Amino acid sequence: MKTKNILKVAAIVFGAWTFTACESQLDLKPVSAIGDNGFYTNTDEVEAAVFAIYDGLQNTVQREFALTEMRSDNTKTKNSEGEWAQFEKMDVSPTNGTLSEYWTDLYNVVFRANKVIASLDVVTEEATKAQFESEAKFARALMYFNLTRAYGEVPLVTRVIVPGEEEATTKTATNTVYQQIEQDLMDAIEVLPSRGDTNEGRATKGAAQALLAKVKLTTGDYAGAKTLLETVMNSGDYALVENYSDVFYSELNTEIIFAIQFINDNAVESQDFSYEFTKLGRSSGLNYVTADFKANVDPTDTERMAVLYNPEDQQENGKFLTSSADNRLCGNDWIVLRMADVYLMYAEAILAGESSTTNADAVNAYNMIRARVGLSTLAAGETLTKDALLAERRVELAFENHRLFDLVRFGEAENVMGDFAEENGFTFNATKLLLPIPQREIDTSYGLLTQNPGY
Repeated sequence: MKTKNILKVAAIVFGAWTFTACESQLDLKPVSAIGDNGFYTNTDEVEAAVFAIYDGLQNTVQREFALTEMRSDNTKTKNSEGEWAQFEKMDVSPTNGTLSEYWTDLYNVVFRANKVIASLDVVTEEATKAQFESEAKFARALMYFNLTRAYGEVPLVTRVIVPGEEEATTKTATNTVYQQIEQDLMDAIEVLPSRGDTNEGRATKGAAQALLAKVKLTTGDYAGAKTLLETVMNSGDYALVENYSDVFYSELNTEIIFAIQFINDNAVESQDFSYEFTKLGRSSGLNYVTADFKANVDPTDTERMAVLYNPEDQQENGKFLTSSADNRLCGNDWIVLRMADVYLMYAEAILAGESSTTNADAVNAYNMIRARVGLSTLAAGETLTKDALLAERRVELAFENHRLFDLVRFGEAENVMGDFAEENGFTFNATKLLLPIPQREIDTSYGLLTQNPGY
């Protein structure tokens, strides 16, 4: 709670200033081309700017579910209404408002991170300076990881630039973006503190290691991912909680590696994605559970089902349900990285792109997730298949914005989404796995920023 109060103060002091400065220009040029006004003059101001990065992260997850879960076979809108239905049919228009807002929010965090990095000279204490820089690089890496997985090649901006500079309007090759992500995270790992040495909610060494491991799985560096994941697992900073429900309803528990924090009933620090997940949300409810998802949950998986589905309406997903007095001012944190993900990634790293393994460490990691909720486990020497691992990730991490990226990383997206599209009466092709570049960004670049194929 201490950190939540810090973030609240920072948001009021600096978040409001930053948004005012940014939004005045968003309609005129790409959001990544925001000028430097030399605002920060001392350590306290730079620290507040670091907190403003976390404040910016809050915006990125408000509607992220639409671009991830609703574009997979996990969720949909309740009534297939309006622009929201474009996501469930994987037919997103470049003019879609949610698409454009997501791009803006991610680049806003990139701007805030670059601003901190550009202002470090006013910080006099070297260790403090290094931590601020590392937190900024962690956030920037997370944003570019999400940008490149969602949009493919995107402008790579690693400094504060002024309007009209070419970096804001030129796509960068995906492998170059990944090189920058990895470098930022390696730099962050060198400096960031462990969980016990910082406030909850701020980036840690473990968070950077877990994120870098996922990046390496995405780029096919399985050995590198395995080493990082072993480090997180052996750190002693994180552990699975006993009850699956506590992962989501006992916040800041031992399983949480990195979460974006929110506060109940606060006009500045609350979220409303929890509200949108119910029948009261837009289009009579968003991020609703598909029949396909339900059909793939083991009927004996009762402990997780009690969390996966809202007990008041089994069509609604049950994670992140609000306990706030105002259902548009919800306080549920958004979980970005947790230990169950780490254990399943560890099994994936050992699998190394193959279809199966009997490796005891991979089987044990897989078994830990299933044993927690009382499901059958594999015996020593039994085979863990890629399909079983992907299915376990689908249920364990359901509605946490992993599914579509998991399908892509496992090389199953075209098969799974092709079948799902046919069963649900919409057209799918591989180009739909990447979102279109928002039309507003193309227009304001005067055509220098080009559209993705298929749009």
